[in-house]
Amino acid sequence: MAETPSITSLEALRAAEAACTRCSLYKHATQVVPGVGPARSRIMLVGEQPGDQEDKQGRPFVGPAGRVLTEALADAGIDRDTVFVTNAVKHFKFEPRGKRRLHNRPNVNEIERCHWWLDFERRIVKPAIVVALGATALRTISGRPLAINKIRGRVLPIEGGRMLATIHPSYILRIEDDADKRAQYRKFVADLKACAKAAADKA
Repeated sequence: MAETPSITSLEALRAAEAACTRCSLYKHATQVVPGVGPARSRIMLVGEQPGDQEDKQGRPFVGPAGRVLTEALADAGIDRDTVFVTNAVKHFKFEPRGKRRLHNRPNVNEIERCHWWLDFERRIVKPAIVVALGATALRTISGRPLAINKIRGRVLPIEGGRMLATIHPSYILRIEDDADKRAQYRKFVADLKACAKAAADKA
């Protein structure tokens, strides 16, 4: 971090992220997708990477998964405008398929190279709790691969704070059985409620 001591605000961070060449993903993405939200949010939500819509609009969680997240936050009693929302990887990784761009999961090197930016976000925002949405985010935040189903919904200590792991909202979108989809959504909302309680307890 000593190489870039001037990054002490979200504005400066976004400018630095826009110029990032730490991995090759910037070569094909439309733009970087920095985190958004208040500079002093008590809750930081971390997803995997931008999707097609996020890449086009330059904002995280504005596509279908973002709509699920917004609805779940509301059902959990959390105003999305009060939380900081970001991704473990800041550029969209995809595979062209005709006119479509299909999501392609970031590899370990890409995740580790982008960890730098999440560290800055945490230092600037200073959240009371960080929520890992999915396996990629969990690996980034914890520093090692962990099984979400073993720690889901529990508040755990991490370096410099606390974290809670849950599913990525895109998982809910992929469920075909309606009853299972509703059950997983309710569990997701319960995880977010646990997050809100933990953030409030730290106040």
